[in-house]
Amino acid sequence: MEHLWAPWRIQYILSAKETGCFLCRKPQEADDARNLILLRDRTCYALLNAYPYNPGHLLVAPYKHSGDLEELSEQELTELMMLTRRGKQLLARALKPDGFNVGINFGKVAGAGVEDHLHIHVVPRWNGDTNFMPVLGEVRVIPQALEELYAELRKQL
Repeated sequence: MEHLWAPWRIQYILSAKETGCFLCRKPQEADDARNLILLRDRTCYALLNAYPYNPGHLLVAPYKHSGDLEELSEQELTELMMLTRRGKQLLARALKPDGFNVGINFGKVAGAGVEDHLHIHVVPRWNGDTNFMPVLGEVRVIPQALEELYAELRKQL
């Protein structure tokens, strides 16, 4: 039998679970590095996903707690897309992926883990990055620590 070691997961397993909206709380705190916040603008920000589908999985969200696009102003909508583009450009420079998945999930049935605070997922993809692990083992293998990736992406800004 082979073993997969993910020692950084024990911190999450043993820690007290957060309550409330992390997409509202994190940008209000003063420690962007600890919160993995890479980019800030006037109405929106971008942070690394703490539970990524792939290395570099970025979330772009408005500061406003809103669950639907209709609740955002024109400025917020524009900035949301501009910051998504900027995040994609950063990931392309730093990680050199073969492509990207970019999307928003509205509602639990659509896969939204956070239903009441919309956010855009920017997920770098590489040829062959999906193997038997997520298909058969329901496991995702993330080959780089978040803090290391955060530091690399900050260098690229």
